[in-house]
Amino acid sequence: MSVACIEARRAGETIAQLTDVASLDHPESDSHITIFTDKTGVVKAARLLLSSVTKVLVLADRIVIKQIITSRNKVLATMEQLEKVSSFQEFVQIFSQFGNEMVEFAHLTGDRQNDLKDEKKKARMAASRAVLEKCTMMLLTASKTCLRHPDCESARINKDGVFHRMRLALEQVIEIVTDSRPNGENEVAPISIYSGIKEFKNKVEGLRENLYFLSKENLSTMLEVILEHTEDFTDSAYTSHEHREHILELSKQAKMELEQLVSVWMQAQNQKTKDLMEDLEVAILKTCQCMDELKREVHSAATSLAADLLKYHTDHMVLKALKITGVEGNLEAVAEYTCKLSEQKEQLVEMCRLLRHVSGTEPLEITCIHAEDTFQVTGPQIISAAETLALHPSSKIAKENLEVFCEAWESQLSDMSLLLREINDVFEGRRGEKRVYLSLPRPGKHNANLKALKPVKLDTEEQAKIAKLGLELHLLTSDVDSETEKWEDQDNEIVQHGQGMSSMAYSMYLFTRGEGLLKTTQDLFHQAEIFATEGTKLASALHALSDQVHDEDKPLLLLEAEKLISMCKQLQITAKAPAQGKSATFTKVDACILKTRNVMTLLCQLLPLCCKLLRKNKVGNGCLKPAPPWKEDRIRTGTNVRTPERRVDTFGIKSLENHVTNMTFLESK
Repeated sequence: MSVACIEARRAGETIAQLTDVASLDHPESDSHITIFTDKTGVVKAARLLLSSVTKVLVLADRIVIKQIITSRNKVLATMEQLEKVSSFQEFVQIFSQFGNEMVEFAHLTGDRQNDLKDEKKKARMAASRAVLEKCTMMLLTASKTCLRHPDCESARINKDGVFHRMRLALEQVIEIVTDSRPNGENEVAPISIYSGIKEFKNKVEGLRENLYFLSKENLSTMLEVILEHTEDFTDSAYTSHEHREHILELSKQAKMELEQLVSVWMQAQNQKTKDLMEDLEVAILKTCQCMDELKREVHSAATSLAADLLKYHTDHMVLKALKITGVEGNLEAVAEYTCKLSEQKEQLVEMCRLLRHVSGTEPLEITCIHAEDTFQVTGPQIISAAETLALHPSSKIAKENLEVFCEAWESQLSDMSLLLREINDVFEGRRGEKRVYLSLPRPGKHNANLKALKPVKLDTEEQAKIAKLGLELHLLTSDVDSETEKWEDQDNEIVQHGQGMSSMAYSMYLFTRGEGLLKTTQDLFHQAEIFATEGTKLASALHALSDQVHDEDKPLLLLEAEKLISMCKQLQITAKAPAQGKSATFTKVDACILKTRNVMTLLCQLLPLCCKLLRKNKVGNGCLKPAPPWKEDRIRTGTNVRTPERRVDTFGIKSLENHVTNMTFLESK
């Protein structure tokens, strides 16, 4: 690399010298200045520059690939250690190392994903990274459950499933970055009905230009493959009778139209008369029209099924029942609901298979395949987690583990709603090949006087910046929740203000992921104003506390309270400031989240200080809870609305995000 850079620099310097106007002694007098005289030297230097820069780029690519492979190997080695640990103390140490290694791997693969030009590879990389993100949390809780209940077979099965899935995802990342497959196998791309019809129509329409470029057997084979895939719809138990009949009728009609086309086509090859060419044009149009109708029918069948299933399962009744019966230790009821979950899994897997056929683009096809795999794997993992809880109903860690897997299921269902919307957008021509980040900027109910702005697409750097701030905010909400839960008096005014601010900050974090109740930038700005107001109220409560205590830390408390007031005022000013256009709106969003993060950082320092003062001065009931001998608090994940019971993981381990702070897995959203 060093040699290549030196060569490039030399070539550049040579060109600079040969084209330096200032070095010319006698410029032409007719106003035409000679830029360079040694054309041969310039051409030679330019070729050397091109060659050396290409060499730099190739070497840089190799280096990045080696870094990713090395990082993957480190993660795999640590995973093997995690799999074999037998004590909590050892697990804590190794998992901390594992978290740091996952952060490094996330950085490297995230950069690589952004550099990929192939949309298909980019989608595969996003899917693999999403699996690793979710599985890291699952690995944590599943391993803890296995350590807590070492003789439980269902807990072991649950843990083994997570490790296996993570290894597969790591291997897929390496396949993508090295552009290779194990044992030299070639990737067999699944053929969808959409892509089959598109290729078939292109061949049929190509007959207008050339009657001899393909054989009738090739065309017949292509149609047979398409019609074989329609059997996925006609054989499905979830396809309505009406859709099934229409698909069968259109399949029969397509065969007839192709027979007519082939007949006219063969005649036209022997004799190109005007009448025959007109008949051929009519046959081409009728065949293509029939295929369009077939495409429309399978799209309607798949999307209507998906909409019905997603609506039906939106209440998550089976998951709720599993949690309740598991805590009750009711093995018979758990067995009954696991059967229902298995049925639901089969329905959702079938839905993903049918949606893949009508997804319209390769990236969306890959997203459908990823969703199918997720339901296929997560269903049995929920069942094993529920069985473990039913066998150990008083185990907090088993309950926490089931919650994590249920949240992964619910998150995937939520993602399916977004995927269905994108598939419909592609079908109706409302969307290009790439996704548009819809959160910035968009008018909301709090600013009705602004003209409607079209959604804009953030570039990679802007998305990464917002994502990083959002994750930092998420971490801070975990820390604040952890501090507030240490207070025995949950009605304390300071605790209540702290919890309220944490909840609002969490909503702002969800906004950066395209989730939650904040749908527009104006919603975000309004939330920032309310957050700042709550911070000002907290500052008043801190002043009231300072009047009751006498301690050397009292001046520090007053200083921090004044700092809080100042920061909240700045946030209010920023949130109320007008902003129009993409650049101004992005800057304002960035500033609001940044200032909210700063306030939350200060809050993390204030809460333990207040606890310390209360404990020293024995004022009120604000003492700390004694630490339980077996720390098994719940981990809160970022996919659902937070509840008061959700706690930051202890066991000496902070929640997952403390180890993977800079993970920026946004593509699944």
